Amino acid sequence: MVFQYVSWKELEPVEGRYAFEAWEKKQWSHPRATGKHIVLRVYVDYPRKISGLPDWLRAKGVTEKVYNAHGGGKSPDYNHPQMVMALERLIAAMGKRYNTHPRVAFIQLGLLGFWGEWHTYPREELFASEATQHRVLRAYLKAFPNKQLMARYADGTLAKYHSIGFHDDMFPEDTDNGKDWSFLARMRKSGRIDSWKQTVVGGEMVPNAARKWLGKRWDLTREMVDRSHFSWVGPYGPALEAETSDTFIARSDQLVRQMGYQFRLTEIRRLRSVVPGARCTVILKGVNEGVAPFYYPWPIKLAWLDAQRTVLSSVQLKDDVRKWLPGKFELKASLVTPVKSGTYQLGFGIEDPWLRKPSIRLANKLPTMEGWTILGQIEMKPKRK
Repeated sequence: MVFQYVSWKELEPVEGRYAFEAWEKKQWSHPRATGKHIVLRVYVDYPRKISGLPDWLRAKGVTEKVYNAHGGGKSPDYNHPQMVMALERLIAAMGKRYNTHPRVAFIQLGLLGFWGEWHTYPREELFASEATQHRVLRAYLKAFPNKQLMARYADGTLAKYHSIGFHDDMFPEDTDNGKDWSFLARMRKSGRIDSWKQTVVGGEMVPNAARKWLGKRWDLTREMVDRSHFSWVGPYGPALEAETSDTFIARSDQLVRQMGYQFRLTEIRRLRSVVPGARCTVILKGVNEGVAPFYYPWPIKLAWLDAQRTVLSSVQLKDDVRKWLPGKFELKASLVTPVKSGTYQLGFGIEDPWLRKPSIRLANKLPTMEGWTILGQIEMKPKRK
């Protein structure tokens, strides 16, 4: 995945005219974004950056207050009626564009507060009212019934919305530091500590500190991954460090395997030979060695492949990959075999709806063909008369 910020001003430079396509062409084709799913956050006020408030909203009377915290910026009047209505329209337009877009992975709420993080600390008086927060939240839930949404904090107004995930943007330093304002402390307070089983948790590593957290503080980093059930790190993370070492790379790889899901098959049961055109039963047992499930119902499939790696047929299983929490899982399927005699490869795959091919790698040393994990060969052998 790749994390991308965008300002409201860039997405809606003219009232009611959304520049989604132009922004996508520019940012989604970036070398580091090519072939990757998108995590998206829209901001209005990003300290030290030019305001993301569209000019046409200023013309409608939306004012801004200058602040010096975090390097300074301009905080808009989030409660101005024109601002609230425009936020609702923007969210609705984003939903039409991205709710079913297969490339978009997660939508962070953004829009309100410094960096779109839903706070203006230490200038709390600049933040949106509770009424405005509710209107924005309801707009998001209506616009994105099919996408995982993420918020910065679990308490306060957000505690009432149980279908929203969270992002910790000071991982692992403030993830669970013993303070009542820490990321996990807020989740405990709101009764959301187990929300990771249905809604995603991720976020940003402490900016420019990856060498520290994969160095002397490595043990704490691993512990915080376990406690928080983190699925991904970004926008800043170890991958952005230019100066690395063998240990740093090894720990980065280990972090990737620990975060989110990691599926490994432990048992494959199937016949070595089957009558052509008959049904073949396949039983797979495995374990999710990560700390979280996969959060979208991507199709789980079995397929027959020939010697030229051509997929002859495939069948989608009824199983739901989202239910594979850390621990064991099991699949059982019955599929029709090819009608011609010969030896065929049995493939397993979890299909990415965007790429339209199997895209989740298993933690097994098994051969692969065009994304399919090969479970073994099965001979189609007619019965002797």
